[in-house]
Amino acid sequence: MRLPLYAKILFWLFLNLVAVAAVVALLFNAQFLFNLDWLLASGARERIEAVRNLIVGELNTTPVDEWDQVIHRYNEAYHVRFAFFDDENRELIGDVGELPADVLARMSARPDFSGPQPFKQPDATAPVVPSRGQMEGFRRWRPSLRALLRTTEPTRYWLLATAWLDNPQAGAPMRVVFVAKANTLSGGGLVFDTTPWIILIFGTIIFSMLFWLPLARGITRAIAQITRATRQIADGRFDVRVDSRRRDELGLLGEAINQMAGRLDGFVTGQKRFLGDIAHELCSPLARLQITLGILEQRAHEDQTVYIRSASDKAEQIAALVGELLSFSKASFGAMAVNLQPVRIREVAEEAVRREAVEEAAVVLDIQEDLIVAADPDLLIRAVGNLVRNAIRHAGSATPITLSAARGREGIQIVVADSGQGVPESELPRIFDAFYRIDSSRTRETGGSGLGLAIVKSCVESMCGSVLARNRSPHGLEVSITLPVADSKLHRPPPVEG
Repeated sequence: MRLPLYAKILFWLFLNLVAVAAVVALLFNAQFLFNLDWLLASGARERIEAVRNLIVGELNTTPVDEWDQVIHRYNEAYHVRFAFFDDENRELIGDVGELPADVLARMSARPDFSGPQPFKQPDATAPVVPSRGQMEGFRRWRPSLRALLRTTEPTRYWLLATAWLDNPQAGAPMRVVFVAKANTLSGGGLVFDTTPWIILIFGTIIFSMLFWLPLARGITRAIAQITRATRQIADGRFDVRVDSRRRDELGLLGEAINQMAGRLDGFVTGQKRFLGDIAHELCSPLARLQITLGILEQRAHEDQTVYIRSASDKAEQIAALVGELLSFSKASFGAMAVNLQPVRIREVAEEAVRREAVEEAAVVLDIQEDLIVAADPDLLIRAVGNLVRNAIRHAGSATPITLSAARGREGIQIVVADSGQGVPESELPRIFDAFYRIDSSRTRETGGSGLGLAIVKSCVESMCGSVLARNRSPHGLEVSITLPVADSKLHRPPPVEG
């Protein structure tokens, strides 16, 4: 399967982005192996503090015997287990299970609080209720411990943060550690929210593709123009031109193709003009030679008549070849002067068969009366007649030869099919070349001059049509002419421009 160039460019861009994303993910995971606290520098800190303050605020207004219900409700909402621990790492509220050693070590290593210490008097053994001023000082003081850890077997993520729980129903403000236990790094969206990252990644990919698309599309469009131009040059249309205004290698390639097409046009046109001029110049001496041979045949002795008749036959063969050269030249140079008009295919086919058919070859017509194409009647009769003649010459004994027409998607197809030996597949692309014969050793009686199908192609292309040959199954050759319908808008295909 052929993959368009712009698809390859975008695919490589996608692979590039995937590789970059893989490197970023690798570095991302590598940092997880050492310390996750860097995540807290982002918006996670604000989200965690907001949830902590929300839970603490609700606990401060809730009776102590209902604290577990409050924690359970937040567990269900965030899909994270919350808990509060005291200074001695004892669980006061919630249920996060047994704390791993890494978590206990981090909790024990938390810094001492430098704020006011209202919990105990210097020599007192029981806490006292703080004053209003002390309570305001507690609220203004910001806890310093924040940590994010990952433990294994099983993998869990732990969030630690210090807090003050000043519920009057507890008897006194409590210094606690807020603990959140999550199964995934996202932590219910508290620590690492994957949604913005996913949106950012896909947005980057889409933006990069849209950013690269004009470049890729410009390259592929230029290549498509060059491809169409080279195919038309291969088909013998040398008036094709491509856009050479690009300031890159493709522009230079387009300019080189335009120069090549111009040179080929000059060479081929000069060759065809030379053939036409030679054929035209030979007409007069050949005509005089035939007249002279006719006079000699009438006046010669009987034993000399054989030689004169042989010379006359050769002169007729030369005259026929010159006539074909003239027909080929007219078909090649008369393209711009063709006047397309509605033509009934049935009438053209009948006239072509009448001119070319012989008694020993049966030609079957299968054409409806209402099929009308836009064509030049003389050129179409010549093209169809040459196809019928070619079929009779190479497959006349393998009857029947069918001449049919039908409406297709691109116009009306006229098909001449025989049941002969066909043409080798490797030779099919060349049978419409001038002077080309499959077997170069063939004589004129068996192989012709090699101009018949070339004339067909020139006539058809001058009428804005196309001709194609293919082998039939199990044997035989089929040549189809495609011409536009008479009522369609007809114009010559313009040169390939930018």
